[in-house]
Amino acid sequence: MSQLVATLALAQDNAFGQPLESQLRSCLLGVWLAREAGLTPDDQQTVYWVALLRYIGCTGHAHEVATVFGDEIAIRAQTLVHDAGNPAEVMRDVLAFATAARPPEERDQVVAMIQAGAHDWAVHNFASGCEVGDMLVERLSFGPDVREALAHTFERWNGTGFPNATSGETIPLAMRVVHLSHDMEAIGRLFSPADAVAAARDRRGRTYDPALADLFAAHGAHWFDQLAKVEPWDAVLDLEPAPHRLIDEADLDEALAVVADFIDLKSPYMAGHSRRCAELVDAAGTSLGFTDEAVAALRRAALVHDFGTTAVPNSILDKPAPLTRAEIDRVELHPMLTEQMLRRSPVLAALNPVAAAHHERVDATGYHKRLPAAALDAGAAVLAAADVYVGLTTERADRPAQPDRQAAAELRRMAAEGSLEHGPVEAVLAAAGHTAQPAPRGSRRHPAGLSGREVEVLQLAARGLTTKEIADRLFISAKTADHHIQHVYTKIGVSTRAAAALWAMQHGVVR
Repeated sequence: MSQLVATLALAQDNAFGQPLESQLRSCLLGVWLAREAGLTPDDQQTVYWVALLRYIGCTGHAHEVATVFGDEIAIRAQTLVHDAGNPAEVMRDVLAFATAARPPEERDQVVAMIQAGAHDWAVHNFASGCEVGDMLVERLSFGPDVREALAHTFERWNGTGFPNATSGETIPLAMRVVHLSHDMEAIGRLFSPADAVAAARDRRGRTYDPALADLFAAHGAHWFDQLAKVEPWDAVLDLEPAPHRLIDEADLDEALAVVADFIDLKSPYMAGHSRRCAELVDAAGTSLGFTDEAVAALRRAALVHDFGTTAVPNSILDKPAPLTRAEIDRVELHPMLTEQMLRRSPVLAALNPVAAAHHERVDATGYHKRLPAAALDAGAAVLAAADVYVGLTTERADRPAQPDRQAAAELRRMAAEGSLEHGPVEAVLAAAGHTAQPAPRGSRRHPAGLSGREVEVLQLAARGLTTKEIADRLFISAKTADHHIQHVYTKIGVSTRAAAALWAMQHGVVR
């Protein structure tokens, strides 16, 4: 389990614009601080997991953050070093970022809009991140101590945090440790260890538990010296609490489905993408005569193939217009980042020949390595075809979804021109139902007792549409659309759009 969770921590680094292993370094600082503070073994164990999972809900509200600020990764990177217990400093950073790219005549309007709605916006979005994070860690079978601590990810010692303004010792001890260790790692890395120690002293009793801040002030310089002497990945795995949590073969697919959902929550236009790819390659690989082991590896590679998109801002992923060359360059980095994250774990590294090659083309025109057919794993051609088909048949920010038949014709054209392999294309299309009779209308029963109309509303909400946009799309009133949304949330037991999108992916409602 530690390898999977540590890999998720690398993805969280990407989502915050930090070098890989930054969150692993903060985990080490947190464990050392917990030991020095005399925490019980159980509390130290909670610190370990919470430090690695702190921002697991970050993809759940990336779209909303980008809607206001554009590049959500850039502003998140900035927030790692500001004093989150000082509302004036937080607001100053937010306003500076939000107005930086605006023409002078728009800045006053932007400032007024943010000042008027900042508190409600923050409460909603941090609540969304916490709700999504809780759903994901529950599926990874973490207990109440870890879940309760993560529910306080954005709270602060002085009560100025979000979403509940919890303060002091009502914040779980493990999260109080992680608040301090995460911020100190970022300040120490981006400025200096001395600046981190000074920040701990300055913010004690405001942003951080004063007793913990005093311990860091006393020992932080030594701990930074220790950090410089270790390989974070190896050191974090060595510190995994005993008994080690193991994922057996039967549970690995579900654990990787959690990873897939974490990835695909980042953009409303990605919801369910990795799961659909996994379903198609599973059937296609079987029809092509792959062994059971090869089919399992292909399916698992499909679940994690877009790991690297956590480093692509939603201002690019959700852009309703053609991308610039520079934006395309950034998108084309994501298979390389997938490879970098997966290769640290022996189990996940075995998926890389397929997962990191899903944008390669058999005529060597793909990316990121431009490998020819002879250099590609046989499964890579199957995943490449599935990825194209799912992408074409899904709505994107800059275009509607293509009809299935039109998408099939496009795949066959690509095969005829030599960029995709003919056999995998036909196997994927067969898996998608292009050689089967369509199911009779009205034969499907929807999960959680949702009506057909409620499913339509949920699908659109999961895609990030506002209540008004849903109403316009379905030719109903905004009041009726809101009524449907509230009924859906009640039936599926969530309170935010991101959590609804995650539920929809888990239950196959989005495609």
